[in-house]
Amino acid sequence: MRPKLPSITRNEDLFRSRLDAIVDGRHELVRLAGLIDWARFDAAFGGLYVDKPGRPGLPTRLMAGLHLLQHAKGLSDDAVCAQWLENPYFQVFCGETYFQHKLPLDRSSMTRWRARIGEDKLEELLAETLMAAQKAKAVDAGKFERITIDTTAQTKAVAHPTDSGLLLRPVEWLNRFARRHGLVLRQSFVRLASRARREVARLIHTRGHKQALREVRRMRTFVGRLYRDIGRKVVGRPDLEAAFRPVAEPIARLLAQKAGDPNKLYALHAPEVECIAKDKARTRYEFGVKASFAVTNARAKGGQFIVGAQACPGLPYDGHTLQSQIAQVERLTGATVERAYVDRGYRGHRLAAPQVYLSNTRGIASPTIKRELRRRSAVEPIIGHTKADGKLERHWLRGARGDAINVILVAAGHNIRLLLAWLRIYCALILTMLSAAPARTSMTNDRPTFA
Repeated sequence: MRPKLPSITRNEDLFRSRLDAIVDGRHELVRLAGLIDWARFDAAFGGLYVDKPGRPGLPTRLMAGLHLLQHAKGLSDDAVCAQWLENPYFQVFCGETYFQHKLPLDRSSMTRWRARIGEDKLEELLAETLMAAQKAKAVDAGKFERITIDTTAQTKAVAHPTDSGLLLRPVEWLNRFARRHGLVLRQSFVRLASRARREVARLIHTRGHKQALREVRRMRTFVGRLYRDIGRKVVGRPDLEAAFRPVAEPIARLLAQKAGDPNKLYALHAPEVECIAKDKARTRYEFGVKASFAVTNARAKGGQFIVGAQACPGLPYDGHTLQSQIAQVERLTGATVERAYVDRGYRGHRLAAPQVYLSNTRGIASPTIKRELRRRSAVEPIIGHTKADGKLERHWLRGARGDAINVILVAAGHNIRLLLAWLRIYCALILTMLSAAPARTSMTNDRPTFA
């Protein structure tokens, strides 16, 4: 059933104080709430609900506001719900009229709402942050025509993959499956596999390297025996075969992969995780998915806004992501991209329009293009902020769809942080000018006159 707006009775008007009488109307969250077109989300997400009798959905403004606040503050689902219950400004931003003492949703409702909306529709959140930035005069529409594009790694919340760690997990999975379905195993291998993993951790970086590899081979043997034992016991039982299939497929893939194979499995619970090699001294490899970001090239009044963000599964070459990234920017902003500035990783993109300029390009006569090309590296701190202040560094959303959703929400959260800072500074500037105006007037009126 479609979401319904909260209804207010006359009794509530008599005995409860309105939030607009409690909070400061000059606060940046209150002012930002007035700049966002919340009806746009109702129109965009309304088709995902059915007009049938049943429990009505949660208000769209409440769910959209919680996700914007969550990624602006870098909070988890539980943390943003807890702060919403304590913070009246959070409640004003999410459309509440009176202060609420009880949470109107369960924490898991945010997970289900994200799954219902999907990554395509959630682009409306990012597009609306850009519209709000234009209303607040933090950025001009002309800034969207010249952008900077770069890719980075969005890391997944998985343990660093090691052979011993990957082989211990199937032993636990298979034993859990056997207990759940009442299967009697010939041997569990839990104690032996745990001991083998400890030996590997103790010996792998010492002179006992060969002995550690021997323990890894033993663990692989344990997993194979368990896998075949349960496979024999579920044959001829369709219900158990169907239940065993999602457990057996990643384990079979893990047992079959070798050191030099492409598209290896790095986490049983997240088979979509990819290994991304990085030229970093502290981290040679990152495990997650490649993400592409497009930001305004020129620094606007409110900062550099993210105008496009998307996940790029499959580790594509950077030049192959350029066309889809530019198309997303034009779709979200409504502006036509004239120039795009990229690094040397995009060489050979073969994109005819718009004009694409690589860093360190020689022979450019235009001083404007030279100046804008020097600002290409300004995208790096923007990506750093999405990892340090946002949730790009380590996200917990499930599956490849969760990767795409998280990238969009991280970009929207970055724009919300810039808007809040801009509104805070803009409001302080106006107050300073208003407080200084009477002083100038009094000095003018008290000017002495001479005969």
